Amino acid sequence: MQRFSVAVMISRRFFATLFCLAAFLSSGRAALARTAYVIIDAQTGWVLEQVDARAKRQVGSLTKVAAAMVAIDWAEKRAGDLNQVATIPPEAFVNTGENLVGFQPGDRITLRDLLYAALVQSDNVAAYTLANQVGIALQPVVPSAGNGTPVAIFVSQMNFLAKSLRMERTRFVNPHGIDTGERSMPYSTAADLARLARYAMNKPAFRFYVSQKERQISFQRGSQKKSYVLRNTNELLGTNGVDGVKTGKTARAGDCLILSAHREPEIRNDGGRTAVMQRNLIIVMLGSGSRFVEGGQLLAKGWQLYDQWAAGGRQIDPNKTL
Repeated sequence: MQRFSVAVMISRRFFATLFCLAAFLSSGRAALARTAYVIIDAQTGWVLEQVDARAKRQVGSLTKVAAAMVAIDWAEKRAGDLNQVATIPPEAFVNTGENLVGFQPGDRITLRDLLYAALVQSDNVAAYTLANQVGIALQPVVPSAGNGTPVAIFVSQMNFLAKSLRMERTRFVNPHGIDTGERSMPYSTAADLARLARYAMNKPAFRFYVSQKERQISFQRGSQKKSYVLRNTNELLGTNGVDGVKTGKTARAGDCLILSAHREPEIRNDGGRTAVMQRNLIIVMLGSGSRFVEGGQLLAKGWQLYDQWAAGGRQIDPNKTL
């Protein structure tokens, strides 16, 4: 009887220990899964609120914002032609995840439609092909490092852009954001991506791409012309002033989202002088459990904080701007 009581006590202690360990691990996962976010005034970079905004995280397809900006800057600053036709290489299907549009090796498509596919429907094959084609154009003018492939050169320009924008806690390793099968892990932060989003949304071309709820693209497969209707992955687009920007998701990154939203400009009359105050917010969320629910909540909160800041005279501390 005594042996039985001892066995019961040991069993109870064992299961209690297991329960405590499970609770500890669960709380640890909850802490790791905590959403990192930042809300800023898009005009000034003033930080309205932030939580873990400098924490390094995987960011999934938010990476494509940087890829798109390298391509758009190439078109604007180096007279690159976005109507140029690219051939989708076999390498575009290696470790790139889902092929949402259904491309095949050898398909021919313009860089412009690749940008739409990458930004609107977040297609990884499109992002890789875009990087490969623009990388080929950059090879003669950009010093190569590492393996010197067109895609590697393109990614080096993504990192150069990040450095120029003071994205000091960011490293891109590919043009699409897949974080498996890579020798080194890509990462960024909510604050760094807010800097990138400010830069991107100042470009009319980028703003137009990410504002499209749907977009028909076409490509050539042999002698056949194929059409495909892209559908934007951003479920909040077009609601409550949301006019962009991009979704992202991987197993490591969780749900990620960059939102841009606007209100009608505020017209102010000061001493006979009329001032037009643009009202735009940028919100970056990383590691969310429900990006569109949280995104809507943070947007409402962001406007409340913005109104309080505006009522106080829009005072700015350089140490609290991005």
